[in-house]
Amino acid sequence: MATQKRVWLFRDGDKSMRDLLGGKGANLAEMTNIGLPVPPGFTITTEVCTDYYAEGRKLPAGLLEEMKAALADVEKQLGKTFGDVKNPLLLSVRSGAKFSMPGMMDTVLNLGLNDAIVEEYVKVADPRFVYDSYRRFIMMLSDVAFSDKFDHITKHDFEHKFYDLKARLGVKEDLEVPAESLKELCAEYQAHVLKQTGSPFPQDPIAQLTAAVEAVFRSWNNERAFIYRRKEKIDDSIGTAVNVQAMVFGNQGDDCGTGVAFTRNASTGENVIFGEYLMNAQGEDVVAGVRTPMPISELQKANPEIYKQFEDTCAILEKHYKDMQDIEFTIEHGKFFILQCRSGKRTGPAAVKIAVDHVKEGLITKEEAIARVEPNLLTQCLLPVIPANAKYKVIAKGLPAGPGAATGIAVFSSDKAAELGKGGAGQRVILVRADTNPDDLKGMLAAQGVLTERGGMTSHAALVARGFGIPTVAGCSEIAVSETSFIVHATGQVIKEGDFISLNGAAGEVIEGQVPVEEAKMTGDFGEFLGWADEFRGKFGVRANSDTPADTELAIKLGAEGIGLCRTEHMFFEGERRPVVQRMILAKNDAERQKALDDLLVFQREDFKGIFEALGGRPATIRLIDPPLHEFLPHAGEVAAELRELLNRGATGATVAEKATLLAAIESMHEINPMMGLRGVRLSIYMPQIVEMQTRAILEGAAAVIKAGGQAVPEIMIPLVGHVNELKFVKDRLEATAQKVVAEQGVEIPYQFGTMIEVPRGALTADEIAVEASFFSFGTNDLTQMTFGFSRDDSDKFLRPYVEHKILPGDPFESIDQTGVGELMKIAIAKGRSVRPDIKLGICGEHGGEPTSVQFCYKIGLNYVSCSPYRVPIARLAAAQAALGKGVSDK
Repeated sequence: MATQKRVWLFRDGDKSMRDLLGGKGANLAEMTNIGLPVPPGFTITTEVCTDYYAEGRKLPAGLLEEMKAALADVEKQLGKTFGDVKNPLLLSVRSGAKFSMPGMMDTVLNLGLNDAIVEEYVKVADPRFVYDSYRRFIMMLSDVAFSDKFDHITKHDFEHKFYDLKARLGVKEDLEVPAESLKELCAEYQAHVLKQTGSPFPQDPIAQLTAAVEAVFRSWNNERAFIYRRKEKIDDSIGTAVNVQAMVFGNQGDDCGTGVAFTRNASTGENVIFGEYLMNAQGEDVVAGVRTPMPISELQKANPEIYKQFEDTCAILEKHYKDMQDIEFTIEHGKFFILQCRSGKRTGPAAVKIAVDHVKEGLITKEEAIARVEPNLLTQCLLPVIPANAKYKVIAKGLPAGPGAATGIAVFSSDKAAELGKGGAGQRVILVRADTNPDDLKGMLAAQGVLTERGGMTSHAALVARGFGIPTVAGCSEIAVSETSFIVHATGQVIKEGDFISLNGAAGEVIEGQVPVEEAKMTGDFGEFLGWADEFRGKFGVRANSDTPADTELAIKLGAEGIGLCRTEHMFFEGERRPVVQRMILAKNDAERQKALDDLLVFQREDFKGIFEALGGRPATIRLIDPPLHEFLPHAGEVAAELRELLNRGATGATVAEKATLLAAIESMHEINPMMGLRGVRLSIYMPQIVEMQTRAILEGAAAVIKAGGQAVPEIMIPLVGHVNELKFVKDRLEATAQKVVAEQGVEIPYQFGTMIEVPRGALTADEIAVEASFFSFGTNDLTQMTFGFSRDDSDKFLRPYVEHKILPGDPFESIDQTGVGELMKIAIAKGRSVRPDIKLGICGEHGGEPTSVQFCYKIGLNYVSCSPYRVPIARLAAAQAALGKGVSDK
């Protein structure tokens, strides 16, 4: 329950009171106290919102009396009376949570009008203005106060009646509707309310105010607000404040207006005021797109005096808050009023430029600049994007798995994508699949973007997308994908192969047709900003997950200090290597298997040589083969179908026998749960020749670089260890191979053996394992999977309701589960260091590039994080914020 006063006049608060007054209320108080022209009002605290829900959606006792007392003070300031028919005070009622949630909650304007007041008001004011204000008020209060109980009382229903009226009058613009017609519309609106709710529209201003305040509190838990909070990781428990403010009117004539502006360009960061305004309009007209607004620069020409007040206000606010501000203002009969300011939403490039410029202008320190930028925004500095002013039609939404934008023709097979895309005719294609697997890699690499019906944020599509910078929308359950098309469930629209579609990976949007896509611009500000981040994160390292020399070069360019995870099996999927791998798996005897391994050795040695050359002496943690062998073979169903076709054609002989043998081999490898079956260290024990070959390839590649005058630092990692004896068994054999290679090459190679901690038992017995391991790398994808017992490839089916119903605070595959998985990590760190104080500790799961997880890793004492190349800048910034002990917010 609230323990302090619940209603605060604007003049009594300040900007430090965001927890209690919300961001909007605190800023209104601050602007009032620094002398800006803010219409007076009061704020009902966020604690009351909590009480409202605790008391069963009921305003707490005594609140109304406190509101009336505050209202009396506002009346005294303005010389107007709420509910008076001769000189009425009209109010706006707006939400205002601690963190900005633009457009997510409800607003009511012109509150206090009723039939009696309107009848008198038209005698002293422009009748068109009065009736226009009244019809807006009836619509807004009905929409926010009654729509949750009645289906046909939404804003859309009222707007539809307004459109019908304009059609009857033969006009297009709102301003062309005369006063008499608006008067009739008000009556029509009230009749609609009575018909739909069974009660007349409320005429008592206090009842109106009470209904509006309750409606704003209820809007805290509307669907769009809940979704927004989940995306922005805003705590559901903080609640919203309610701001009640005297109305000023931008729709009272041609010397009135309203606008929304940013003190700098929110898209580019340029130090130019950026915004839009409308004359003879209310604020909702600008933000809702009811009318086409004008650029704010036009105001300078139309009314230089008002523009000068506005420009001065922008300068005062940015200097006072030391940040780019988003401002709402109203002009009433040539007088300027400011209604709101808040830290403005901005793109990644703009965030970086504004932060750097503010440091150079002396407004903030480098530390403040680093703390201010949301790490995930840096992705936008690297990938192609859809221009901010682009118009497009979204046909479905899924998970924003791979940020960036892409346009191309829909293609439904990886082979076709590879043929048409980068590997062939050079067409721009979007690979559309029900889901993806490693077989799809060539198609994904050839595509501009990837769309999948199934799969979560750590699905194959998402992992590869982030690794290679491919715009991807995954887990798009709003579509059904077939072999040559997909259908949109909601509309029945069919997209066929060859049709153009676009993806906005940052928003998870599937878009009809082509949209313009612009390449990201790498600026000097970006490099300078990340240089500051590196200064502050100190010795805490950032590495990259990389499997090729090209990716390694990219990772180094983006600031990686080495490789934290090289997945050697990814090298097996390349075109000419796949058949060799299959020969190795299906070999009838050791001699055949060794011949195939010798062929693979040549490929892998060159791969590692290229990687070490690209690293320039930086370390590389290289994971030995991890996935089950069946992943390298064709699918049993496909082979069975091919065999049936041969038999149906009457084929006999060697071809049929080979196909039958292949099918039998594949079926013999079938596992009920392959991700917990013959993989990782178990596969190394079962078929040791593979990892012996890989160890030789790693060290021979390193030796080649060292002999050429370079440096190579291989860290060989044995995955999926749950018992020290597994590690010792494999390591002893690989150590013998390593010493043999060193002797053959005649050079010193500073290699190490270590393991991944991804099995809970491995974490719990880390003191035993550390005896044999020089380093640990936490594979948090699998560690999360095994700790929860969730399959990360199938979890999208049930994790959404888990998050929606607050069973879990978030998806544990997106951000480390700190109290469960994180506790295992802390146990492993403590036990590992108790045996080997200098043990190197890192993380290579996808969490390594997620800001909250990076900060957790810093806090628990890891030496480095490793992530996809395109997330390296994010990790660098998140690590700096962790070192400084502050970030962009405390959500």
